[in-house]
Amino acid sequence: MKVIYACYGGAHSSPLAAAIHLGRIQGDPLPSLEDIANVLYFDIVDGEDRGRVFPVGVDEYGNEIFVLGRGSRALPIEQAVKSGFILAGADPRQLLFVNSLRAVNWEMRIGGFLSRRLRLVALGRPLVTRGARRAYPRLVEIVNETKQYLNAAYHKAEPVYYTSDCAPNQE
Repeated sequence: MKVIYACYGGAHSSPLAAAIHLGRIQGDPLPSLEDIANVLYFDIVDGEDRGRVFPVGVDEYGNEIFVLGRGSRALPIEQAVKSGFILAGADPRQLLFVNSLRAVNWEMRIGGFLSRRLRLVALGRPLVTRGARRAYPRLVEIVNETKQYLNAAYHKAEPVYYTSDCAPNQE
């Protein structure tokens, strides 16, 4: 299975969700700001990268984990990724898009806008990092829902076609 954590720009909630999924970041109750800032792809992916799928790693069950920035219109980007997957000869039923944007708060939105869009990294990165720390418990919930969904899907007899509409708690 290929799990693609997707958010607006692919720079904040999706890299953090992917890191949580892989056990690369943990916190009790929250990770440090430094740990968040050091997550792979965190506050690095730019608007030009929207629609690109970035590999993050493989989880303990062999699922490949990716991040994706999909902008404000998720469906066309997801359809394009699926089409590329089909053109490569792969089965699109092996894709699971997970909406990590559900965890984003106002600090992440404003900080991300300042850092990525306006390139005011010195102003935006501290704000988006604090917002990501506040969003961490919700991201953990999203990752746990995703893992439960994957576990249930593995136990079904027939293959399941995954879309953002059937992924855990999609909006």
